[in-house]
Amino acid sequence: MATEAVSHPTYGNWRRPRRAGLGPLGLLGTFVIFGGLVATLLASLISLYAAVIVFVPVVLFLIPLAIRTQDGRNVYQLFSLRVSWWRRKAAGAHLYVSGPLSARPGGRFRPPGLLNKVNASEGRDAYDRPFGILHHPQRDLYTIVLGCDPDGGSLIDPDQVDVWVALWGEWLARLSHEPGLKGATVIVETAPDPGTRLAHEVLPRIHPNAPAAARAVMEEVVERYPSASSEMHTYVTLTYGNPAGQKRRKEDVMTELAIRIPGLLSGLVAAGGGAAYPLSAERIAEVVRVAYDPAVAADVLNARALEGGTGLEWDDAGPAVAVETVNAYQHDSGVSRTWMLTLAPRGTVRSSVLRGMLEAAPGTRRKRVALVYRAIDPATSARIVEADRRSAQFMATSGKGMVQARAASEVRAAEQTANEEAAGAGLVEFSLMLTVTVDNLEELADASVTVRNLTAASRVLMRPADRMQAAAFSCTLPAGILPWEQTLVPHELQEAL
Repeated sequence: MATEAVSHPTYGNWRRPRRAGLGPLGLLGTFVIFGGLVATLLASLISLYAAVIVFVPVVLFLIPLAIRTQDGRNVYQLFSLRVSWWRRKAAGAHLYVSGPLSARPGGRFRPPGLLNKVNASEGRDAYDRPFGILHHPQRDLYTIVLGCDPDGGSLIDPDQVDVWVALWGEWLARLSHEPGLKGATVIVETAPDPGTRLAHEVLPRIHPNAPAAARAVMEEVVERYPSASSEMHTYVTLTYGNPAGQKRRKEDVMTELAIRIPGLLSGLVAAGGGAAYPLSAERIAEVVRVAYDPAVAADVLNARALEGGTGLEWDDAGPAVAVETVNAYQHDSGVSRTWMLTLAPRGTVRSSVLRGMLEAAPGTRRKRVALVYRAIDPATSARIVEADRRSAQFMATSGKGMVQARAASEVRAAEQTANEEAAGAGLVEFSLMLTVTVDNLEELADASVTVRNLTAASRVLMRPADRMQAAAFSCTLPAGILPWEQTLVPHELQEAL
């Protein structure tokens, strides 16, 4: 009896952006080496001693630039990171105290760090639903947060999963056509069930005249089930900016975003996002508040279930005390550590490659996985894929042996990317960040082992965001913090380095 083989769709073909320049030197190092050679030749016309004086500093400058870590950072970048940490620690910027007893004006509990200057307001979309908007005044950026309840992949046909992935890719491609969009983040947050959500849903629905046996069964289910369950929330943040040299009123921006929200939500629903809705300013503040103080999660849930809301404002969503160390971030009732992606899964993967990482992890209070997307406009996308295509063809024709075989694979991938981009597919830059929160520092070591197991199962390489844990923690919150918008060094100069 012949059985027909079942084909499971596979995905992949992502590529790390190529760095311009010679080898690990980058564009800046390439200019320095060619400029140094010219200067050395000119100095040799004077004397050999003058040529040595010019050549030695050039070599000493290039050696740290050529030495790179696994994630691509050179010695200068590592040194600047440590110097920045020493300066912040000497100035006391790694400590944060808020509230009435602090020296900060206002006596409120504003979120710290990158979120300290953010302001929250609320508008109404085309369906008269409230939506919160976060304004980042330093960069003049506006963020909206969408919530959704994905359908999940259990008992779903592979064909349906393939359709969802295709529609999700189409939704990402649409982001490059969103006017003023700076970036998007998809955040999946998991946590143990506080034990009260099921009780609020079941107990009020038990009829007073129900049989004693039925009542006992339902009460036992309510008592025992939450201990083994977990809650999962998915948020999508979209951050917009004004065109260069233009200023717009906040009211005009809110009106424009209110018109766009229904179309964005319909795309999420079609891509398997389930019920999608915009988050109000109060709901955003609640999510941030629970992230900084996980112990209040049950109180927030009870207030929403019994009173219809908490009345929490953005200015009170931060922690009372926060302390940043080299490899951890302590805040109110939790201690967190954040990891950043260094290498995406190689080769082809299946749709469930990140399932283990997204599920609730035992021994953790809360866990957030943030996929950060930077949409690239169609004109730049075409230029990038053509440059990658020419570079891959050059490497394939100039190498030998195994190098040539690997380069031939690069050519096939570059050709496929160029064909898909010409057919209308979008091009995005993406990264991944993971934050784990536990109760105390002693549990952080076990949580780190859990994260290593999860990343190994998902075939990704990640490293801790040491000496920048506070900023990395903010990036995994649904608040619209985009890493490349917060750097002092422009993105173009970072690529040159």
